[in-house]
Amino acid sequence: MVDTAGVLYVVATPIGNLEDITLRALRVLRGVNLIAAEDTRVTRKLLSHYDIHTPLTSLHEYSPPAKIEQLLQRLHAGESIALVTDAGTPTLSDPGSVLIRRAREEGYPVVCVPGASAVTAAVSLAGLPEGRFVFDGFPPRKAKERRVYLHSLAGEHRAVVWFEAPHRLRDLLKDVLEVLGDRELFIARELTKQFEEARSAKVTEWLAHFEQVPPRGEFTLVLLPRQEEPMPPAEDPLQTVAELMAQGMTEKEALKEAAKRSGISRRELYTLWVAKKKG
Repeated sequence: MVDTAGVLYVVATPIGNLEDITLRALRVLRGVNLIAAEDTRVTRKLLSHYDIHTPLTSLHEYSPPAKIEQLLQRLHAGESIALVTDAGTPTLSDPGSVLIRRAREEGYPVVCVPGASAVTAAVSLAGLPEGRFVFDGFPPRKAKERRVYLHSLAGEHRAVVWFEAPHRLRDLLKDVLEVLGDRELFIARELTKQFEEARSAKVTEWLAHFEQVPPRGEFTLVLLPRQEEPMPPAEDPLQTVAELMAQGMTEKEALKEAAKRSGISRRELYTLWVAKKKG
């Protein structure tokens, strides 16, 4: 059995490979009184694989408010509930957050049972240079709203992680190219499954690829940070004066031009130049 009655367990389940589940998650799923699942058909396959016979109930984005109240009543009666999604960690672009908030407001313990997540899996494969990223779930579905959203990322210096459906993927890539340019984009498809694919390429390369190979499966995208152009090394204004004079300029002309290039005042540069000539 699980440790405590009247507890809501937030349980991560595999994102593809059914072996990617923790021993603790299996113990909790066996021991709770009820499992609240995004799609009971999907969760039943997992439970059947591990010979778990805990009762199931559905909790999805279209569930009425009364369903939350029913689950809270069961917690009040001392029963324990496991909240699971179709794949990965609950409430990352999945329903269930309302139940978690209400349970905490009512004073019931909410316990995390961590495990697989497509977000962390994709980020680990992308090899981010600084390891900093922001997860933004699914981008807006409508083209106008999506472009406005992408414009808001123009100054973002962290990697951005998205989920996207296959039928919207090419539209997203076209908007990224238009708004943010030909950025480096890591795409993972069907993570941990038989036909897993994961690699990085420019947005234009991805568009060409998906013109030939229609997108299929579940996609996790990592927009890599924009590569900042390195600042050119600062010129030594005194060296510039000497070089310009060697090219035929008078001392006065060289001091004026070097001051302009370096951004310091002509008077300051003249003082430095005189000091250098004195040795």
